[in-house]
Parts: sequence; structure tokens; C-alpha cells
Amino acid sequence: MSENRKPILSVRGVKVHFKVRQGNNWPWQAPRTLRAVDGVSFDLFEGETLGIVGESGCGKSTLSRAMLNLIPATDGSIVWMGKEMRGASHAEWQAARKDIQMIFQDPLASLNPRMTVAQIIGEPLRTHRPELSKDEVMARVKKMMVRVGLREQQINRYPHEFSGGQAQRIGIARALILEPKLVICDEPVSALDVSIQAQIINLLKELQREMGLSLIFIAHDLAVVKHISDRVLVMYLGHVMELAGKHALYDQPTHPYTQALMSAIPLPDPKAEQNKVIQILSGELPSPINPPSGCVFRTRCPKVQTQCAQTEPQLHGVASGGEAACLLV
Repeated sequence: MSENRKPILSVRGVKVHFKVRQGNNWPWQAPRTLRAVDGVSFDLFEGETLGIVGESGCGKSTLSRAMLNLIPATDGSIVWMGKEMRGASHAEWQAARKDIQMIFQDPLASLNPRMTVAQIIGEPLRTHRPELSKDEVMARVKKMMVRVGLREQQINRYPHEFSGGQAQRIGIARALILEPKLVICDEPVSALDVSIQAQIINLLKELQREMGLSLIFIAHDLAVVKHISDRVLVMYLGHVMELAGKHALYDQPTHPYTQALMSAIPLPDPKAEQNKVIQILSGELPSPINPPSGCVFRTRCPKVQTQCAQTEPQLHGVASGGEAACLLV
């Protein structure tokens, strides 16, 4: 799918490290390094949806913010539309953000409670398109409201007057009002009821077709990720464990961590659900301040061998057609 196309976003070896002091550290002791993201690489192509999955604390949201420079990357390369953005100036990032927008996890928390719907959705236009008149801004806001399933009559209401699903539609309208090329969705449906989740996912897919969007979709729910994604990236403790097309990943998971995640997905067939074997991982997620040597997953891996503690695996091609970071495959 990707051999003959140039990526619109290319991430190479991105790291996000934080210096932290633990409670019992003396002031003269050096802070320790928290490795939130530790060498992530992938490409994203025009019109594609890349799903990013993993346990809480694996670095998904930190990675998404680093791609927008909301959190500075410690190392690596972020190339947007052929231009290196790591180390870019504030003005260069401002120009890039016209084409890269974000939808956040908590719809109500991400909306200013003192602003009306008109002000919230129109704010990106006032920032990036100051040449537009008030009437032009208002016309575009109304058009976008209808496009995401809101009514024009709601334009002067405040966020607290809306349900969670409606508030997320406001957030989507705000992200799309500039007609960006890429939208990063940071768990946009995890705070919503299941029925509303389906509505929002279908809306995103419809808008993607209409506007030619590329999406990065971050979520915990593997069933949701399968429904919306073209390819899926699996993260664990700041590292990429596996990257593959959704059918290859769900039908033939290669990495032991991916296999454990897939075994937990509910099956629609009651008999199959009753008879399936769930791979329960032993232990807890290690601390990113003190990650295991070699393969970071080895402390919980059911297939661990001696070499896993000595050598850090790199992503390499596997039989399913994707890539996996495992010494045993």
C-alpha cells in the first residue's frame, strides 16, 4: 500500500524523556530520567488512519503531543510534508498547525466553559485566518456545525448545555474548521457511552472520506481501533512492539504482547467466547524510570528467553507482512 507513496508524516526514533525527582531524593542528588517515549518510528500516508494502542502509561498520548510540539521531543526526527519540524521555530509550528489538529479525550474538559459554541469553533479561524470577516467566520461555523450533526440554533449555547456526545461533536468541528490534512484523535470516544461511541466513529469516517483526512487514532478499545484503522501500531512502555495492517494484526498477531491484547477482545459468538483462552500477563507494567534491560516486555512475556535480557529487539519484517520488535520471531 505504501511503497509508491511518500508519507505526509514521518516519525523516526522519537524520544520524550523527563527529568524527575522522587520523594526521597535529596536536593543535591541528580534527578532520574523517565522514558515516556523511547525511540518510536512510523510513517503516515495521505488518507490513511493509523491506530495506536497499548496499556495506560505506555506513552501513546505523550507521543501524540510530541508530534504537535505540545511537549518537546528529546530526540529523533518529525518530518511533516517533507519538512523537519523538530527544532522548528514558533512561527513554523504555527503555520504547520493549520494542517494538523487534535481531538481530545474529555470533550467537556477540552472546551472553554466561558465561550459559546460560535466562539469555540470559530477560534481557529480567528487565529489562523484573521483576514476573514465576522460574517464569513460565522457562516463557516454554521456550516461546520451542520456537518458534524449539530443544529445552527445551538450556536450561542455554552458547553455545559450539551451532552458528552454533542460536546465531542463541538470538539470535532473545532478541529476541522481549518480543513486540516491530519487530525490526531487522542482517545476521543473513551469517555462516551457505547452507542454514542459508534456515532462518533462513523462521523469521523464519513468526514475523513469527504475531506480526504489522515487520522492518528489513539484508543484502548481494540474493537474500535479495528473498525476505523488501516494500520495499527502497538506500544508498550514507550516502545513499538508491532506495526501492521489491521487484518494482519488482528488475524495473525506476531508479538507476544499483541497476542495477549488480542486474546482479550470479546467475541460475538457466545460459544467461541466461552471457549477462548485469554492470555493473562503476569506482573505489572514496569516503571519507565527503571525499564528492564534488553526487551522491555521480557518481565511479563510468557515466551521469555535468556537473550531477551541482553539484546534490545528492533522492528523487523515478519511473516504477516507487518513489523515486530521481538527476538523470537
